[in-house]
Amino acid sequence: MTVPTSTEPATAPILIDAALSLSAAVDAMHFSAPVTHVYNPLDYAWNIHRRYLERFGAGHKRVVFVGMNPGPFGMAQIGVPFGEIASARDWLGLEGAVGQPANINAKRPVQGFACTRSEVSGQRLWGLFRARFGTPEAFFAEHFIVNYCPLAFFEGGRNLTPDKLVVGERRPLLAACDTHLRTVIATLQPEWVIGIGNWAETRAMEALGDMHKLKFGRILHPSPASPIANRGWADAATRQLVELGIWDG
Repeated sequence: MTVPTSTEPATAPILIDAALSLSAAVDAMHFSAPVTHVYNPLDYAWNIHRRYLERFGAGHKRVVFVGMNPGPFGMAQIGVPFGEIASARDWLGLEGAVGQPANINAKRPVQGFACTRSEVSGQRLWGLFRARFGTPEAFFAEHFIVNYCPLAFFEGGRNLTPDKLVVGERRPLLAACDTHLRTVIATLQPEWVIGIGNWAETRAMEALGDMHKLKFGRILHPSPASPIANRGWADAATRQLVELGIWDG
């Protein structure tokens, strides 16, 4: 009996190897004040992240969305970009045991899928895709989501974004993240790279600007810290994607 072969390129194994390389690179880095704790979910939540790549990273994509770095109640909990627990479990079908970071922040414990706090940004982002596409398979047929930086930074209980790091420590981090993003884009071969927020778009353009025929854009970040995002984020993001010509109106 002849076994049918898939016509999709074997992209997921390359994404997995690239994520492992990025994880090892950032694990060797050290960060000083104001950083008190650093979480690398590619370590302690690797099994979930790997399943995300295996399940949804197959084949070429038309659009790759790039986020900034893990949120404390999303990817920092379960290793899934913008990984609001209910969306990751109930829509993406991802679940499993999660370990612990090497240096635990008592003010931001890792509870994995038992975390009861909602990552609002992820709730909004995955909620939009669920409403528009219905199934993960329909969304990921042409789209993918990756975070530019895999690390979550804390100053006590406060979340720190990568742009707040000491310049000398930020530089090697950005270099490692650039290398990883270039591998992801070269592997998935999208037409569009869309930053989720201004910073992500800027980093993507810095890292990928010399890649042939790649188009860039951005959508409003879904953070509840943004007054604009709190006044109808889904409609605003949809409008931006329609205006770019990525989605039909």
